[in-house]
Amino acid sequence: MQEIENLQHRLSEAGYIADSDLATAVHLTQVLQRPLLLEGDAGVGKTAVAQAMAKSFNCELIRLQCYEGLDVNTALYEWNYQRQLMTVRLHEKESTSHREIEAEIFSKDYLLPRPLLQAITTSTPALLLIDEIDRADDEFEAFLLELLSDFQITIPELGTIEASHKPTVILTSNATRDLSDALRRRCLYHFVDYPGKHKELKILNTQLPELDKHLASSIVNFVQKLRREHLKKIPGVAETLDWAAALIHLDTTDLDNAIPQIEATLSCLLKTRADREMATTEWLKNLASSEAS
Repeated sequence: MQEIENLQHRLSEAGYIADSDLATAVHLTQVLQRPLLLEGDAGVGKTAVAQAMAKSFNCELIRLQCYEGLDVNTALYEWNYQRQLMTVRLHEKESTSHREIEAEIFSKDYLLPRPLLQAITTSTPALLLIDEIDRADDEFEAFLLELLSDFQITIPELGTIEASHKPTVILTSNATRDLSDALRRRCLYHFVDYPGKHKELKILNTQLPELDKHLASSIVNFVQKLRREHLKKIPGVAETLDWAAALIHLDTTDLDNAIPQIEATLSCLLKTRADREMATTEWLKNLASSEAS
């Protein structure tokens, strides 16, 4: 479809290389106005999809980073208690009635919107990124269901606030826990895997245009081999880009004769002690060899 190809081109211009399956999922998210759940290992570029979409669609990116213990107030709204207290004290000196004080301090002027409320009250359509939803608790996930179903939020003191513009919603998950069927039913789904050789090379060339083409190919061969090893933490695309940038900084031109540079920059690729202990000189030479991965 021409629309999908055009979208791939727009995402590429925004810095993300999307295959046709992902581009189709993004397109359907727009057409059907349904949230898109992106699942995959950490480092494969899920968050980057949302960032590229916001840039491509020229809309504000509002990000909610999930974590264990995330509560509704942090994600939705809080009252500006300090300002409320100051207002109460000022009005008490003026003998203002309690009813009038209460009406003022529980108005929108004293509301501190957090990402979820910001996303449905923006003056123009926004992109809401709910990042690493699997890190949040089941209770918070259940709270999201109202938002994802009706795009409205209920604040006891103010009533129900409906979305002025329906945001595009992207959720990401590293699959550290199972998400509920109810949440999955409300979303379109796409699994983001580690890129193949051709795609990763294209990503390198796009993100680091100054990188020598031969070195770029060698880097991709090395990383593709590395991912097939028994590592505790497989390097993602972000690690590939960091490593390539580090090698550029060290004026590396060819991995075949660059074992010292490889050893000096392993901190970009190997992120656990166990994985680092695997990196003997002979092991690195085998990975750096010019044989096809």
